Amino acid sequence: MDLCHVPAVREKGWYLALMAPNVKGPNFAWLDPSRLYCHPQGLQDCVADLLRPFQGDPIDMVAGIDAMGFILGAATAAVLQKGFLAIRKAGHLCVETVTQPYTDYSGREKLMEVRTDAILPGLRVLLVDQWIETGGTMRAAIQLVERLGGVVAGPYLCPAGVAAICIEDSEGGRWIQERYKCAHCVPPNLQPRFNHHQ
Repeated sequence: MDLCHVPAVREKGWYLALMAPNVKGPNFAWLDPSRLYCHPQGLQDCVADLLRPFQGDPIDMVAGIDAMGFILGAATAAVLQKGFLAIRKAGHLCVETVTQPYTDYSGREKLMEVRTDAILPGLRVLLVDQWIETGGTMRAAIQLVERLGGVVAGPYLCPAGVAAICIEDSEGGRWIQERYKCAHCVPPNLQPRFNHHQ
């Protein structure tokens, strides 16, 4: 992998080619974006593309979802000069938390938690994760933020929203896109290939 090469023309999503295909079987996601994060320009352009729809929006905090959403979420928060909130798998926080059950992309039942003292009523939160496949994980994070009074705004309301490298055209992905302002990095001509995991 060449971590120095940057194409002469950097179109939206050029960095998606840096992702590595799954070689470990069906218990893992079909693509691994962690190689993209190793490329300095690729990571910067990915974050810039995720933030483009939110330019000028009043965002108070960025929240990232355990665990790979921490990388993009923290990078996004740094660019925006905002605080970062980690939404964790249950059992990792040693403070008072609120929890939400969910089913992840592999069909496993899990529990997610967030600290109760970080979100005040009306706080506008940009939720960031690496990938939205079935939407279960992101939907649980939205529920946690909203239960604490935070705002993950819809497309016609005051801003904040949801950002991920890819939002697949699944039932859960569509549910999120219909209700919340969303950003992702996959160009429209490539979306069908991502939906079919090609």
